[in-house]
Amino acid sequence: MEVKPELLQSLNKNLALVGPSAIRAFDVEVSAIPNIIKLTLGEPDFNVPEHIKQAAIQSIIDDDSHYAASNGTLALRQAAANFLQDRYQVNYDAESEIIVTVGATEAIYATLTTILNPDDKIILPTPIFPLYIAVGLVDGAQPVYINTAATDFILTPDLLKAAIAEHGDAIKAVVLNFPSNPTGVTYSDEQVKALADVLRETSIIVISDEIYSELSYDNDHVSMAKYLPEQTIVLNGVSKSHAMTGYRIGILAGPAKLVQKIAMIHQFTITTASNPAMAAATEALGTEAGRQDTLDMKAAYRQRRDFVYEQMTSLGFQVAKPDGAFYIFAKIPAGYLQDDFEFARDLANKNGLALIPGSSFGPGGEGYVRLSYAAAIETLQEAMSRLTLYMKENKND
Repeated sequence: MEVKPELLQSLNKNLALVGPSAIRAFDVEVSAIPNIIKLTLGEPDFNVPEHIKQAAIQSIIDDDSHYAASNGTLALRQAAANFLQDRYQVNYDAESEIIVTVGATEAIYATLTTILNPDDKIILPTPIFPLYIAVGLVDGAQPVYINTAATDFILTPDLLKAAIAEHGDAIKAVVLNFPSNPTGVTYSDEQVKALADVLRETSIIVISDEIYSELSYDNDHVSMAKYLPEQTIVLNGVSKSHAMTGYRIGILAGPAKLVQKIAMIHQFTITTASNPAMAAATEALGTEAGRQDTLDMKAAYRQRRDFVYEQMTSLGFQVAKPDGAFYIFAKIPAGYLQDDFEFARDLANKNGLALIPGSSFGPGGEGYVRLSYAAAIETLQEAMSRLTLYMKENKND
């Protein structure tokens, strides 16, 4: 069906600044290649644990089919509050300081749309999950990119101070995503505290995306809200920790008066999350069995990380060893195609292995590729065999 051409001229002009997700577009592009191994999307290969599925089923059997409170069931908000206090020593009131969102994605959208006005500036340490860039641009904000490639993908206090000094009061917010998508790098207690000390002297809102917090391997995760609760919106959820990506349940927590404003955008956008999915998330976050599920998955991810890291570094890739999440962000060695999109396409077409080009994640991602190791170890072994063969056969002498 054709659309009346004039209608396309009257849409939100900021949409012209963004395009479809480069990650999704590349994944679709390579999907048609026969026998392709795709390590492209952040999609856990585990099934949802049985006791969590049963909680969703019981919700349906009990005819839990009417609108829940817009901010989510109180049972889930209480489970989330207990989880955040128990795991990260941050305290939130379940009734006034927590919203259940449709995935962390909706939490990102609702938060940015609430706090950003046209021409506000938002600090984005890159490489970064590109949704932040797109939503900020659609909201009319101006991204302030801080390339962290030279500091092992860590936003340092000095880099942050320099950006604040340059852009001043125009900065409305800063995004922190740790453990990071795409790098897997995270922040130590000392590093979180140092950033909080800088931000405390400002009126900048911190959007702390901690969706991978439960997948921290070598040290306990430290929430930004531990040191800067009065300025921080914490995003979390069950998608990555419990392999529940399709259930679409995120958690947003912050100071009550800020959360009250975000709740307006949340309510106007989605009304409320799905009852069976919230029942499942309550089981995931509110029971000892749910905590154990994450530990079991994390042990498997750690094994996969170590295997892929050793394989890729032996092939000459430069990798900041990930401390969390389930990604390897690897610099393409000299002597190979340096355009990351060309490299990734060539690898996919010649050897049937799909990785995401690093440029998809903003400045500092050029010349890198991202690999998701949220796949069975047998799949990863075959993937590394294909990568090894490609590297042997395609070096430019």
